Amino acid sequence: MTTYTYETVPLIPGVEPVRLEVRQAMTDAPLTRHPETGERIRRVITGGYGLLGVGDRKAPPPAATGGHCCGAGCGCCAG
Repeated sequence: MTTYTYETVPLIPGVEPVRLEVRQAMTDAPLTRHPETGERIRRVITGGYGLLGVGDRKAPPPAATGGHCCGAGCGCCAG
């Protein structure tokens, strides 16, 4: 089971949405109504985590033919 974040869809301008978490199977359709109040809700896409800037990555050296990856100078790469 996966925990998804949802938030209410306020009908009155200026009212802050309320967030809630719901455990669902990945195959379940997203909810459109709060399970307890019946108020409209929407699923919130939240950021996960990733590894950025790990290690020392350097660009590969330019190809021997014309400095382009394909050698044709056709603009298919940033050479």
